[in-house]
Amino acid sequence: MLKHVSFLTRDLPATLAFYTHLGGLIEKNLTTAEGHRRAVVRLGGGLLQFFQIEGEVPAPHPHWSEHIALHVPDLRELLPVLRASGVTVTRDLQSSPSGRDMAFVQDPDGRQVELLQADE
Repeated sequence: MLKHVSFLTRDLPATLAFYTHLGGLIEKNLTTAEGHRRAVVRLGGGLLQFFQIEGEVPAPHPHWSEHIALHVPDLRELLPVLRASGVTVTRDLQSSPSGRDMAFVQDPDGRQVELLQADE
């Protein structure tokens, strides 16, 4: 069973703000014994872990095929709010193959995030 997925980040506070805006809950936000910043965000039943390590730069792939997918309530309301706050929308609102509303945005490190309308 998957425990978490871990990523590098350049700016931990910006990353945490982005994912909490999407409904994430910060479970950990600390400095490791090695001096690295580390945080864990719960998104529903899944966990994302982020490390900010001096001298390390995240290199997410820009193509949508490599992404994080999240169910969100009220995608049609959320998308304009994200756009107004400076979030880059890489695929605008459209129907997913399953017929749900879907869009792709980038997190602060340029990682693709698929947003899918959650069930009512």
